[in-house]
This record gives sequence, C-alpha cells and structure tokens, in this order.
Amino acid sequence: MHELKQTADSLLHLVFPHCCTGCGTDMLQANQVLCTTCADALPRTHFEHHANNPIEKIFWGRLPITYASSQYFFTKDSVMQNLMHALKYRGNKEVGLWLGKTIGAHLAGTNRFMQVDALVPLPLYPEKEHQRGYNQARVLCDGMAQALQKPVLHQAIIRTHHTESQTKKSRVERWQNMDGRFLVTDPAALQGKHLLLVDDVVTTGATLEACGRCLLNVPDVRLSIATLCCAFN
Repeated sequence: MHELKQTADSLLHLVFPHCCTGCGTDMLQANQVLCTTCADALPRTHFEHHANNPIEKIFWGRLPITYASSQYFFTKDSVMQNLMHALKYRGNKEVGLWLGKTIGAHLAGTNRFMQVDALVPLPLYPEKEHQRGYNQARVLCDGMAQALQKPVLHQAIIRTHHTESQTKKSRVERWQNMDGRFLVTDPAALQGKHLLLVDDVVTTGATLEACGRCLLNVPDVRLSIATLCCAFN
C-alpha cells in the first residue's frame, strides 16, 4: 500500500509539479513552499530580539508603540521579492500562510511579542480586497495565529477610503495620503488590549502610523507592530 501511494504521488508530481516559489525548482515536498537553498537565503533581521531596533526607531516621536519588528529585509530581484509577488499579485495564499507561520514561530521565541492579546491585520479598502481576492495581511495573521496561539481580530478596523499608491510619494505625502482613512468598528471590544498590528512590508511607516494612531485612540490600548519585511529607502 505504501509503495502504491509513493507511485501515485510521483505520478501526480510529474503531471502537476510542485515548484519552489523562490527559484522554481521542483525538488521539494508537497508541503513545502521553498527549497532548502531558498529558505536558507531569506535575509533574517532578528529585530524581534532587540529593543530600539530600526523598525522601532521608525516610529520614534510619531507613534507610541510598545514593540516593533520586521522579519526579513526586502531587496529587488530576490527570493523575498518572488514571495511577495506570489502573495500579492498571483493569488498564492499558501505562501502567505507559510510565511505567517514562520513569522509567528520567530516571534514566539521572544517574550516581547508573546505579551500581545490579539493580532490585527492592516485592512485593505474593500474594492481592492475584492480585486485581489484576499487581504495579504490577514493571510499572514492567520498563519501567525497558529504559531502564537493568539486570536485574529479580522474586523477590528476598516479602511474607509480608497487611497493612491504610496510607491512614488515622499514620507510626508504618504502620511497625508493615509490620514483619516481608518475607522475602528467596535472600540469597546479593543479597550484594554495589547494589539499586534500586522502588514506585509514597512518602508516609511506612514500607513502603519495612520492605522496605529486610530487604534490607539481606543482607551487603554497598547500597540505593537510586526511586518513580513522591511524596505528602507
């Protein structure tokens, strides 16, 4: 029976090859997203272990956060860029869940982030989420929740307006583009909680700042931030 299953799996892999999202090789198991070479090439920051790390410094004087971290450095033409494109533009939720579990496992290794009460994905505007098919931050949260054993508050905050792309804007323009674009749906449900706001990438921090400021308007809320990767301009 075991030999028959192996044969069937081999035939299935031949017809529908399961390829590494990083480099495209088909030399990996069905439950893997990356081959060993690509997984080892991911540029870890280890920021989660260090106070006053570069992500926390982004928000100094702008947002009174408790902790902040980003799991990987983002660079162009890299394994991380392939993963980001697969998650955001190719509908590959499996990649997002795997990355979320990875982030969660690393955060669980530090007492700093185990103090949070719940995860909050940075919301997309509903029309944008409908076009993409899902919110990538929510997918990351679902993976992280499995490792951290924390609930995900999917509807804690919503985006009320469509916003232009932030890519070519300055830090001030990014903040102006996002100011007033978020709304907490049920403040009483968040009161007194330590929330972990999650997004896929942080650059200037303007979007996370605008969303985080809205969450911190709720009485007795503490806020921490975690992203998949960071891209410093």
